[in-house]
Amino acid sequence: MSGPLHIALLGYRSQPHGGGQGIYLHYLSKALVEAGHKVDVISGPPYPELDPRVRLIHIPSLDLFTHGLGSLRPRHLLSLSDMIEWCSKLTGGFAEPYTFGRRVRKYLHREGRHYDLIHDNQSLSYGVMKLQHEGFSVVTTVHHPITHDLRIALRAARSWYERLLVRRWHSFLTMQGKVIRQLRHVITVSEQSRQDIATDFGLPVDSIDLVYNGIDTAVFRPHSEIRRRENLLMATASADAPLKGLRYLLKAYASLLPRYPDLELLVVGRPQPGGKTEQLLDRLALRDRVRFISGISTGEMVRHYAEATVAVIPSIYEGFGLPAGEAMACAVPVVSTDGGALPEIVADAGVIVPSANAEALAGAIGALLEDPSERERLARAGRERILNTFSWTVCGEQMVRYYREVIADADR
Repeated sequence: MSGPLHIALLGYRSQPHGGGQGIYLHYLSKALVEAGHKVDVISGPPYPELDPRVRLIHIPSLDLFTHGLGSLRPRHLLSLSDMIEWCSKLTGGFAEPYTFGRRVRKYLHREGRHYDLIHDNQSLSYGVMKLQHEGFSVVTTVHHPITHDLRIALRAARSWYERLLVRRWHSFLTMQGKVIRQLRHVITVSEQSRQDIATDFGLPVDSIDLVYNGIDTAVFRPHSEIRRRENLLMATASADAPLKGLRYLLKAYASLLPRYPDLELLVVGRPQPGGKTEQLLDRLALRDRVRFISGISTGEMVRHYAEATVAVIPSIYEGFGLPAGEAMACAVPVVSTDGGALPEIVADAGVIVPSANAEALAGAIGALLEDPSERERLARAGRERILNTFSWTVCGEQMVRYYREVIADADR
């Protein structure tokens, strides 16, 4: 099939400040429209921020993780999807991928036959699987297997009750495991994720295709007019997600303070009140030393990077590693763990240390604080690597080639 495509991108929750999936939808949809294609993003709440040329179609849900269980109204009793979502949240589950699949299938049966292709962003829901069986051309991106999140969360749990709650919340993985083994076109964003998805879901590696994410190098760029600070560390991490490894950065920071009493730490993320991150801050006497910010714009994020001395990526696992790529694009020297795909992104343009190792993080950070010339070298190398290797234009071109192969395969 030649000529412009009409593509539907699906996201069960897509607000970009809540994680990488929202960022992916924003930039992929923008790259596709800039390449001349028509794109609709069909999303549940919280909704994405999109280029004005991209149409947003709302698929409302109860959005209980924003509004709480008290948001249930009498009208919701008439909706099976709403009641499934509410009962699941009431018992500690996470039903949004499943209920989004139900709702989006209903919508696409009514309104979606004109799309050339449906691209699902990791819902891996029964509804999306049924769309494939019903004749829609379907592609699914899996950023990384959530089975990794489950294992790390179980290791971090402190009691049998916590482990029970962790397993209950991740119960949607049963659905995702069944669905992914029936999907014909699965794509991922790094070689590490490709290997992990194949291992965790019992798939042949060559059945999973690879298109790297891109970085918006026009937005994430150096700002020479902003003065870089001498003792400011910056990290972007979901504060209470064990996968993001913030606890190891906090321990590393605490160990560095006697040597660098003026050292500051800025974390783009929000800790849960009374949660494990706040408890650790209290144990380390860091409550008044670490600054947390959330809900900021991309422009504000870039300005913070421009001020940072070193960006730290403490993750235990990343399916791609957008924070590393964005920091490097802003010409900030990076200290990263070797978690997941991070070495693929950072390579020799940053300092890589073992994951889940506070001492290694502290050592690498301290070495860079003592070496301005090495910081400058890494800043240049990081920016150059992102410019030469990762681009949303390239990502969009590769994705369109993949779409055309999928459509041609369906027409045979």
